[in-house]
Amino acid sequence: MLKNWIRPARPEKDEVKARLKAAQEKLAVQQMQLKDKKLPVLVLIEGWGAAGKGSAIGRIIRNIDPRFFKVFSMAAPTAEERRKPFLTRYFEKIPEEGKFTFLDSGWMDEITKETLSGVLDGGDYAQRVDSVKRFERQLTDNGYLVLKFFFHISKKEQAGRINALMDNKDTAWRVSRGDVWQNSHYDRCLDVFDKYLEDTNTPSAPWYIVDAKNKRFAELQVMEALCTGIDTALHNGSLAVPLLQNVFPLVKMPKLREVELKSKTITDEEYKTKLKELQGKLGMLHNRLYRKRVPVVIVYEGWDAAGKGGNIKRLTGAMDPRGFEVHPIASPEPHEKARHYLWRFWTRLPKDGHIAIFDRSWYGRVMVERLEGFCTENDWQRAFYEMNEFEQELSNWGAVVLKFWVQIDKDTQLLRFTDRQNTPAKQWKLTDEDWRNREKWDVYEAAIDEMLEKTSTTYAPWHILESVDKKYARIKALEIVVEALEKALK
Repeated sequence: MLKNWIRPARPEKDEVKARLKAAQEKLAVQQMQLKDKKLPVLVLIEGWGAAGKGSAIGRIIRNIDPRFFKVFSMAAPTAEERRKPFLTRYFEKIPEEGKFTFLDSGWMDEITKETLSGVLDGGDYAQRVDSVKRFERQLTDNGYLVLKFFFHISKKEQAGRINALMDNKDTAWRVSRGDVWQNSHYDRCLDVFDKYLEDTNTPSAPWYIVDAKNKRFAELQVMEALCTGIDTALHNGSLAVPLLQNVFPLVKMPKLREVELKSKTITDEEYKTKLKELQGKLGMLHNRLYRKRVPVVIVYEGWDAAGKGGNIKRLTGAMDPRGFEVHPIASPEPHEKARHYLWRFWTRLPKDGHIAIFDRSWYGRVMVERLEGFCTENDWQRAFYEMNEFEQELSNWGAVVLKFWVQIDKDTQLLRFTDRQNTPAKQWKLTDEDWRNREKWDVYEAAIDEMLEKTSTTYAPWHILESVDKKYARIKALEIVVEALEKALK
């Protein structure tokens, strides 16, 4: 893109001034429309060192109510950030609906720097690019406007700016060693930048190359593209997103009604023996996980009163409390609901070497949110693909991903509901919502069958825990976890 780029004709100074004023006035109106329509806008500013990215952001945000935007200058990832998936620190920064986020450099800067330094080889680079394209597409599919700008200047122009900054002791700090290196290796950087722009230029999140030689003209280019993008997004906001074919490697799952429950039992003596043995193994494996920096993500879903809590308790009872966290997932808080539905799970991922256990999870999108009307049909149908992508990101990162569906029948659930209702110490566990969900058992079962069918992948399979006998389910879960961790740690 950069090598074939044709520099746009720069208007006369008066025309730039007039058009800039018109764009500023338009943006002032649009920010209120964004708020009303709940449209989130993510603006990524990339480009050459000393191209004026930061100053351009500073001028643009003067036209926006400061309550409606955030600006982040993305430096190289910290040691702590490197212990999580590559995209985590960017997903954390996405805006709430009706607001702007401006990123001064971002995922392009990180990927191209690591490519130039040799950290990323061809295969790793391709995987990173695929991750970025999925990330950007998921945002746009879920109603985000993603605008990406690359500030372009010549080698000569960059050298002149670097020298001018270096000559003034008050501005010399703004020139990094990376900027100087970049200028001395301009052609090599140009090749890497050009390839990255070509690889990530998509219809839903295209690149805008900005002629950054003149700062006012650069501002005008960004402002007009920003205003046009917002107009288009506001106009297209109600359009459904085409569904993508589910191309992930799937594991065949039985229908819930086909799962045999009554025969899945264990004696108390066998339970005590196996529990002690398996917890001992899990404790040792947990130490090795930490030493080898292997992350683990475990998901629990299941019927109300199926025994998820007791199952989780037996898992965590074998673990070092410093190395795991259990996330009980309830209805999203307002600041969570105002973002992409996966945001609250990206922000709860473990560091490498640690374990995250989700008591309920992102699968609420295709169960309760689907059946209670909290999202559109297009939203939940699209979510099957998006959740497979999310888990593929985790698997590519090196995580062990295990998903448990805790299964009981209606009669068992009624017995447990009645027991909770009649036992003062357990009454807090039973809510009116539990009874309402029970009335919808059949429609929930159909939705769960579809979920299991479409999201049990080879890299993140579902395991059904037959839990009419809770002790049997606990032992089965421990056996599955121990086996998976032993395999990962070989």
